[in-house]
Amino acid sequence: MSNSRIEIFDSTLRDGAQGEDISFSLEDKIKVAIALDEIGVSYIEAGNPGSNPKDMEFFKRMKNVNLKNSKLAAFGATRKANIRVEDDNNIRSLLEAETDVVVIFGKTWDFQVKDILKTSLEENIRMIVDSIKYLKSKNKEVIFDAEHFFDGYKENKKYSLETITSAKEAGADVIVLCDTNGGTLSSEIKNISKSVVDSLGGRIGIHCHNDIGMAVSNSIIAVEEGICHIQGTFIGIGERCGNANLSVIIPTLQLKMGYEAIPKEKLADLTKTARFVSEISNINLLDNMPYIGASAFAHKGGMHIDAVGKASKSYEHIKPELIGNNRRFLVSEVSGKSTILKEIQKIFPGITRDSKEVEKITNRLKDLEYEGYKFEGAEGTVELLIRKTIGKYKPFFKLNHFKTIGEQPWNNKNFTSTALINITVDGKNKMTASEGDGPVNALDKALREALESFYPQLKEVRLVDYKVRVLDSESATGAKVRVLIESTDGVENWSTVGVSRDVVEASWIALVDSLEYKLIKDIEKTVRMYF
Repeated sequence: MSNSRIEIFDSTLRDGAQGEDISFSLEDKIKVAIALDEIGVSYIEAGNPGSNPKDMEFFKRMKNVNLKNSKLAAFGATRKANIRVEDDNNIRSLLEAETDVVVIFGKTWDFQVKDILKTSLEENIRMIVDSIKYLKSKNKEVIFDAEHFFDGYKENKKYSLETITSAKEAGADVIVLCDTNGGTLSSEIKNISKSVVDSLGGRIGIHCHNDIGMAVSNSIIAVEEGICHIQGTFIGIGERCGNANLSVIIPTLQLKMGYEAIPKEKLADLTKTARFVSEISNINLLDNMPYIGASAFAHKGGMHIDAVGKASKSYEHIKPELIGNNRRFLVSEVSGKSTILKEIQKIFPGITRDSKEVEKITNRLKDLEYEGYKFEGAEGTVELLIRKTIGKYKPFFKLNHFKTIGEQPWNNKNFTSTALINITVDGKNKMTASEGDGPVNALDKALREALESFYPQLKEVRLVDYKVRVLDSESATGAKVRVLIESTDGVENWSTVGVSRDVVEASWIALVDSLEYKLIKDIEKTVRMYF
């Protein structure tokens, strides 16, 4: 175990932005940068000011943002071949970004130099040295990303070492060994990292891609060999298969290895920050993602649940609250009365195992499961069902009627739907109509529009996932279906479920549960705030 500091270098806004379907607006980038600073990463690599106007505008805007924990870094390439460093537009853009830290990447694989850059090995060394010296003369902290280092080392060890030695002698503050193709084995990372640390000394970093699923383990192994600087993205996003996932690396370093990666008091914000970044990135975190996933501390089997209730370490490698996650006991056909009791006690702690309510709720859950409901992963519906069965539930609105209409105009290839809805809240009627891509989307829009005038906080809620499963396919078009909806308010995610022979009705049941769950949680937060 060690008490040393490991520098965490987050590249969500640069390398992460190169992932498929990732597109940050300027405002998105500012929000993510502030969140990363709040949790205390050492560096935030925020873009290449020479590549697009948005990144340059971001650096201008960030001059008015006071970062408390992190250093902002601009990213770019070494000067081009056969020109003066002072005349290189990319280098000029890096200086115009006015960050204290500059990241320069250069080729360290002879194949890349000769076949991709189409220049000589000697000129590539000069490009590296000139760029670093020039930036150091401008009082910049310079991080040198040794691109394709591990591939280069394996094919031409002498030359790859010459590039990083030259970079260090030119004044680079950190030399980062990059597994750019993401295909290096852990044994190779271990041996090569140790060799470089022993021979070069100073601050050495690691930058791993995940093309063979080993970016996290390779980063950790490099630390064991003396690496003190880890680059990655906060939730593992990035080009191709992504980058090393910092939300896994940080708690592993801190809780398993005794390093300080972020301030100790910030570790409990890990899950919240990861989910915030995923929301801004417009991607869904996998439930089984280590540490921060919704299923990371979820237990389903009765024996597992019983054991965790007695001693959490029996089936949990850490306490979930250390990283801001929660333990969940999944309600299903394999869970016993003790599981259901734990769910009840989250809401009503005074209820005991012998209370008649436990038996009543257990039987109700079993009846609904027989009808096709599946409650594991639908915690919103479970909580509402508990409240309804105990008699501690009051609906937030009354549905008078709704109607959905599907239409495909003769002159339009797109099939559209319209939903009409009439509800009553506290004696006041509200009728709305909305058009959507299909009846469920139209119904969702109409319901929200109707309710938001009474409950403005519902504007924060949106659907992030919608699943339909046919339960009895032999019934053909008359089959019963189960609809599972996942919703978010940007901070928390929850799921609800509905079952019917009509997919619209099943969706309606899940939609209503989703919005009512949100309203109940907001009431509870308000009560806690004042009492």
